[in-house]
Amino acid sequence: MTEPLQLRSEEVEALLPMAECIEVVADALAALARGEAVVPLRSVVWHPDRHGLVGTMPGFLPVPGTAGVLGLKVVTVFPGNHALGLESHLGSILLFEGKHGHPIAIFPAAIFTAIRTAAVSAVATRLLAREDAGDLALLGSGVQASSHLAALKEVRPLSRVRVWSRSGENARRFAQVESARHGLPVEAVGSAREAVSGADLVCTVTSSREPVLEGAWLASGAHVNAVGSSIAIARELDTPAVVRSRLFVDARLSAENEAGDFLIPKREGAIGDDHIQGEVGEILIGKVAGRRSADEVTLFKSLGLAVEDLAAAYHVYRKARGERPEAAR
Repeated sequence: MTEPLQLRSEEVEALLPMAECIEVVADALAALARGEAVVPLRSVVWHPDRHGLVGTMPGFLPVPGTAGVLGLKVVTVFPGNHALGLESHLGSILLFEGKHGHPIAIFPAAIFTAIRTAAVSAVATRLLAREDAGDLALLGSGVQASSHLAALKEVRPLSRVRVWSRSGENARRFAQVESARHGLPVEAVGSAREAVSGADLVCTVTSSREPVLEGAWLASGAHVNAVGSSIAIARELDTPAVVRSRLFVDARLSAENEAGDFLIPKREGAIGDDHIQGEVGEILIGKVAGRRSADEVTLFKSLGLAVEDLAAAYHVYRKARGERPEAAR
């Protein structure tokens, strides 16, 4: 057996264009909804002073014509790294072939997190946003804001982009860089409310533990991707924002255990478990309905699943080995 393939982040990025990743994670979420993929809850160990954590995310992904692929994402999350100019999510993805368990790849995790997280939001947006949606509000100006702009551009004809950040300087820098990158005007604004006003696409991609988005600000017919929080005690949306939205998730089990945006309104008695309409994968396979009308507000709560990482990583592995990309799907 050959040594596991190792790639640098820039090599992964070159092998994983956003448009391809969107289709790869869509296939993985559909496989999960059909009961073919396996994704247990992640395991988290906090640093004693709770300024950071290490999480492990194992999973199994079916691959046609093979015994499938097993894998594990190990990642540290240190939100304070942003202030030092460092990534907040660091770690590795380990891939094993499913017949004998041989390790086949070791990849840096941060680049996959950046790309596949936004790709999943793009899948949800494609399924849930209005067809004519094109006014995008980004709350947050970091890596995920950049990748979400690139991803949503793939699934909706963006005509306007506004970005807000707690750091006005960061928002202005983001607007300048991303405007040049995409040939699309990106405007830095002074408040989250100003960013969201009239927007029909909203992405919350912050590290905040308290709400940055209020339900009263949301326009009729808006679609929201809530991405930044992945623990039960933190949220980016206030309770009215969740109450007025039809809520979809990547995995119900994860949302019922880890999604503060869902769990905090539930603890307040504002919603129950039945507020979750379904999983994105269930929309893909026709098990549940997505958007039902032009004026309803839809919400996708993203937590990130190992199967998304495995699908993206295996796609990169196959391409790096010179195999047809379609074989990874």
